[in-house]
Amino acid sequence: MTPDLQCTNLTKKFGETTAVDNVSFSVPAGSFFSILGPSGCGKTTIMRMIAGFLEPSSGDIQIKGNSVLNVPPNKRHVNMVFQHLALFPMMNIADNIGYGLRRAGMHKKDIGFKVDEALERIGLPGIGHRRVDELSGGQKQRVAIARCMVLEPDVLLLDEPLGALDLKLREHMKVELKTLQAAFDTTFVYITHDQSEALVMSDNIAVMNAGRFEQVGSAQDLYYRPDTAFVAGFVGDSNRWSGKVVKQDGENTLVQTTSGLTLRGATQGRSLSQGDTIDAFVRPEAIRIAHNAEDLASFDNQISGTVTSILFNGAASRVMVRDTEGHEEVAVNLPQSGEFANLTKGAPVHIGWASDQANCFSAGAS
Repeated sequence: MTPDLQCTNLTKKFGETTAVDNVSFSVPAGSFFSILGPSGCGKTTIMRMIAGFLEPSSGDIQIKGNSVLNVPPNKRHVNMVFQHLALFPMMNIADNIGYGLRRAGMHKKDIGFKVDEALERIGLPGIGHRRVDELSGGQKQRVAIARCMVLEPDVLLLDEPLGALDLKLREHMKVELKTLQAAFDTTFVYITHDQSEALVMSDNIAVMNAGRFEQVGSAQDLYYRPDTAFVAGFVGDSNRWSGKVVKQDGENTLVQTTSGLTLRGATQGRSLSQGDTIDAFVRPEAIRIAHNAEDLASFDNQISGTVTSILFNGAASRVMVRDTEGHEEVAVNLPQSGEFANLTKGAPVHIGWASDQANCFSAGAS
């Protein structure tokens, strides 16, 4: 089946600076695809090329199998939702949603029908007469999406649309956006620097760094099976150690960290040799904490230490543990059992994790 969006060897240069460097990807019909990366990595440049606001230096962009190079923005079957929603304050909600349809010359009766249908789909029936300033931030977001969706685009581009919302509303809108995407059955391409947004909403995610895609895959692939050190460090939280390979035996890697810890890790198929400089990553939730070392006998990596701080955040609370030699602080997710409810700073504890939970990458590899 032809994807709704196909970008092939997409490159954009501004003078001597390469903002997007030979990027290729496809987005199947009806899916939610996110481009995740830090500020300045090139993700907005990709979106502006898809929308037609920038022309690629080289490469091709196809929508529904047809190249849109040199096609002006208003002739592409693409719409875009920005961080600042740009709803017209002098118009009511219905007029905002129907604006593009009026510009396209649609009959007034048909516009009214499509606007009412869109309001139903976004869960705001009967508010077409209300003013923009009467809406909450989340409602404005839904109206901005409805204004785009009534035009029936093949692809909807969303440029960090939740960035201007407060934290609680952002959390709510992450779920709501995915619901809206399913309701309209339209292909969404979403860019963000917020990993939680991408992980929660997306069918597939491209992690971008310095103009290139580091990895494209599902949220589970990126989180549990990162291809590069950048992905391992950028997606989710991780403890990170730098060091050297002391011994390499197949997938098993014995590492001496620069701070003096010895740990066992896994290469997950990557080629490492004795003496190589590496970075190792372990998720806080992969580390078990115990009062007795005997409880951790099954783990390849064990450390005795002291609690240095407790970062309370309800179910996501975390403790920092410094090993008894004073080498490292390790972040550990705090179990929600009563056994650790009264854990205090300075308490002696033991932590452990399995070697296959320590992802080892050649240092300097992106």
